[in-house]
Amino acid sequence: MSTSPHRIVFAGTPTFAANILDRMLAAGLPLCGVLTQPDRPAGRGRKLTASPVKQRALEADLPIQQPASLRGPDAQTALATLEPDVLVVAAYGLILPQAVLELPEHGCLNVHASLLPRWRGAAPVERAIMAGDTDTGVCIMQMDAGLDTGPVRLARTRSIGALETGGELESALASLGAEALLDVLADLAQHPTVPQPDTGATYASKLTREDARIDFADPASEVGRRIRAMNPSKPVAVIRDGIRVQLLRAIGMDTPCDAAAGTVVAIQAEGLDVACGEGMLRILEARVLRGKSSVMDAATLARTQADLLHEGAQLEPA
Repeated sequence: MSTSPHRIVFAGTPTFAANILDRMLAAGLPLCGVLTQPDRPAGRGRKLTASPVKQRALEADLPIQQPASLRGPDAQTALATLEPDVLVVAAYGLILPQAVLELPEHGCLNVHASLLPRWRGAAPVERAIMAGDTDTGVCIMQMDAGLDTGPVRLARTRSIGALETGGELESALASLGAEALLDVLADLAQHPTVPQPDTGATYASKLTREDARIDFADPASEVGRRIRAMNPSKPVAVIRDGIRVQLLRAIGMDTPCDAAAGTVVAIQAEGLDVACGEGMLRILEARVLRGKSSVMDAATLARTQADLLHEGAQLEPA
């Protein structure tokens, strides 16, 4: 006998979660409400802005709740009025206390963007790229009181492209996660929980400004991975002649180089090459923040930014 939920509440906040909500809506799942974080100031005007999930929920005319916390009785009572038999969580950003975990008949399912127990925590996509992982994936996890420690109902694996950015990988994992979630929700009984392994756990800590800083004295491979991982969440930037340049896509090369770290050694259609502590960094995409800034590939950089990014120019971390 199929065991599929009849009243689903979705909890999520950023674009990753909104993409999953879109797939759930397209599949016609019985959504009865949405939880998302309160509106936050955004942009230069610091105007209160709805989360991507709230925007999708408004378009779909779904009931929306935006508690600042789920620890209090008022928020828990409000959630209970939706009468969910399962709560689906994807990058929600709030802690679910035990009372909430136990509220739905089928508990709470989390769409997590890593192959647990590797990269438990807030930034699994970026940490996987920074670490040089070649494979990652998604898990549909039955939530418990721990931090991403619950048993897994379904896992799907995906390779990480050599030039893939954090944003590109996150989008791909949202799609993969939505597919896995739909499979699980179609029949929970066909996807029993499996405890996570006792070994191999790592923690994907929340991103900070320091994560967006590079040191050209590091190996080029590490610098390239950091640049790709932080695009677009917190783009890595360098300074040249007082002008800020965001580095958006790059790859480390083993090519020996005697120039001082941070020195531009070549600029050509294939890429802008910069000396590192080990090897050379090839910058493939960047945004120069002067005038009407836009993302430029290496060929455009070579053609339009030669006054700033020329051979011998020294780049300093922002």
